[in-house]
This record gives sequence, structure tokens and C-alpha cells, in this order.
Amino acid sequence: MRSITERHLSEASTQELVDAAAAIAAELAQRPAPESPAACMRLAETLAAASDAHESALAGFIARVDIAGETRRWGLPSTQAWLRSRLGMRDSRAKERLTLARQLHRLPTVTALLAAGELSYGYASTVADAVVRLDDEDSARAETLLLDMVGQGFSAGKVAAFGRRIRDVIAERDGHETAPEDAQRGYERSWVTSTRSLDGGRYIRGWLNPEDAAIWDGTLGPLAKPGGPDDHRDLAERTAAALSSVLSGGHRATKVTVICDLETLTGGHAPARLTDGTPIPAPQARRIAMSAGVSPLLLGNGHAPLYLGHRVRFATAAQRQVLETLYPTCAVQGCEVPGTLCEVDHVNGWALGNSPTDIDKLALCCGWHNRYKHTHPQQIHTTQDPATGHYTYQLLPPPDTPAASPRTTDPPAILNWAA
Repeated sequence: MRSITERHLSEASTQELVDAAAAIAAELAQRPAPESPAACMRLAETLAAASDAHESALAGFIARVDIAGETRRWGLPSTQAWLRSRLGMRDSRAKERLTLARQLHRLPTVTALLAAGELSYGYASTVADAVVRLDDEDSARAETLLLDMVGQGFSAGKVAAFGRRIRDVIAERDGHETAPEDAQRGYERSWVTSTRSLDGGRYIRGWLNPEDAAIWDGTLGPLAKPGGPDDHRDLAERTAAALSSVLSGGHRATKVTVICDLETLTGGHAPARLTDGTPIPAPQARRIAMSAGVSPLLLGNGHAPLYLGHRVRFATAAQRQVLETLYPTCAVQGCEVPGTLCEVDHVNGWALGNSPTDIDKLALCCGWHNRYKHTHPQQIHTTQDPATGHYTYQLLPPPDTPAASPRTTDPPAILNWAA
């Protein structure tokens, strides 16, 4: 029976296998867990191994999409954005899977072991993360070292810790008589060295122990995130900018917009909200108003020129402030770029002469999608909420994409083969 099933599986197409795996997973999810805890342990271990095999296949799919840049044809600025918006992954999980997909071609042993079910996804992703900044030669050495640790029974956390200092480990393994100068300092106390360059700049190098590293991550981590799809700085450049902001005190000069009714400020109970939709209790909104300046937003003719027609192309600061209250994120459905980092977009296109610079003809759109909307208008479907005036841009598939097969309640053919 097993040989027949295997023969049929080998004859199935990749699409049929994926459909079968999806159907089995959907059915399994509806089954209640057995009463026996021991049976549940065995089933969990078997299912986890199967999930690792699925992760191996998924990494191959992601790698092919990433190399081809396919996501851009679908209106998505990056592979990571696709994993977040279309596959529903958290940002940390999307980064982990993308890193594995990008490094598998440099990790032949890890690739083979993961596909064969002899290495877990956790170990594979840990090794992949450790070799990201290594050249090909050191990557091969690191793979051997870290897999040796896996074979000795070290936990994934311990392997990850060694991976973070893998260059020193490689140097020790290769028999360097003198450890690098940085390594001689040890890893107990933090240290930083700074050398001035001829042009007045500075070279900075150092090490932070776990306690100081936690402070570093907690302070600079949120400030070092990408500013949107058009932020092409790497992590090192964003971290330097975040450090400069902290040293200059700029990170404390944060502008917060609280949206509330006049009645709320004068004693009403209706809650206020932030631009991302977070509710603020009325008493707290009044306390904020007492300790900060209050700027009214006039949604119409008045002190702020919100309707400019075709005379002016660029939106005013007042118009942008209004738009930031309407758009917590980019108007493109699924795009997570904050509205405060987006560009003001003429809904019907300024160049076409169809969209005046009026508040009800504008939306916020990230830089990448703003350009994509201009160059691929046939792949953008625009809708407007009549109650709020909020525009939503929905990305459509490329015109040459085959229509998706309709869902059916019948099991995939591969399931019938294996029956």
C-alpha cells in the first residue's frame, strides 16, 4: 500500500500536492484532540516534523518569488511586504522566513537535512540568520560549526547565541594564536572605542553586554525601523540615525495628534482617538489639551484653505494634517506604512487634470504605491466610504495572471489516489 501511495505522490504535480496538503490541514484542524495526553504528544511531534517539511517547501517557493521580484508586479514593494499582507505573517516571522529562503542556496547541508526531515525549521532558521553577514567561505564554515552543535544536542537558543559571535568561533577553530583585539576584552563588560577621521567624522566600535544591549534595543530599536518602502537605508544606517536622534534629544520632540470633538474638550464623555484609531478617554484627552497646544482642524472653508482646486498642485500643511486623521496607514489595502510617512496623492491623478487639490480628492499613499498607482492604473481599484470620505485602493492581479481555479468541495485528486 505504501509503495502505491508513494508512486502516486511522485506522479502528482506540485499544485496537486499543495492542494492535498491544504485539504488535509483543513480537515485536521476540525478534529478534536484525542483524550490521551500521551497520544497528543506523539501526534504533536509527528505533525511538527511534517510542518518542518512544509517549511522547507515554503522556503523554496519564497526564494523563487524573491529572486524574480514577482511581488512588484502585484503592487507590493517587497517580498517581506507580501508575506505580511497576503500571507498574514507578523513582521518578525516574515523576516525569519525570508532570511531562510535567501540563505538556503549557501547552506546545502541545512537545505538537504531540512527537506529530509532530519533538521527542524527552528535550527535551520537559526543557522540561516547566523550567516547573513558572512561571505561564502565563512558561511560554509559556520554551517559546519553550528550543525555540529545541533548534533551535540545544543538547544536552538544556544546555537543562536554562538551564531551571534560566529566570527570569533571560526577564528578559534582555525587555530589563530592570538584572538582578535576585540575578543581579548571579553564579554563581561561593555566597551566602546571612538576614533576621529581626517574629515571630522568618527569611527565607532564596541561591545554591549546583555544588560546594556537590552537598553540599546529598547531605546534605538523602535527608532531604527524603516521609514517606509522608499527607505533604502540598511539597518546600520538607520541605527546610526536613531543614535544621533537620541543623542540630540530629538526622539523626545514627538508630535502627537489627538482627534476629538469640541464637546469632549468642554466636558463631554465622547472618547478622543489617536491617528491610528487608538481610543483616548475624554478625561485624558482634556489633560493632554491642558498641557499641550490645541490646533483646530477645519473640515471646510475657514481658517485653513482646504479647497485649492487646480491652481495649486501640492497640498498644504493644514490639508495634510486633516488627511493624517483620516488615514492611519497608506490608502492601499494591506499596506502598513504609517500615514505620517506617506505622500499626499491626487486620487484621480493631477497629471490627468481630473483631480483638484481639494481635501475630498486627496488621500495618503506611501511613496512606492504612489508611483505604482501612476504607472499601473489598471491594477488599482478605488472605492470611497460615503460616510467618511475615506478612499481605499485595492491592488488587482497583473493582467496576464490566469484566473484562479474555483473552490470545490470535492477532495483533490491526489487524495483519491492515496486512498
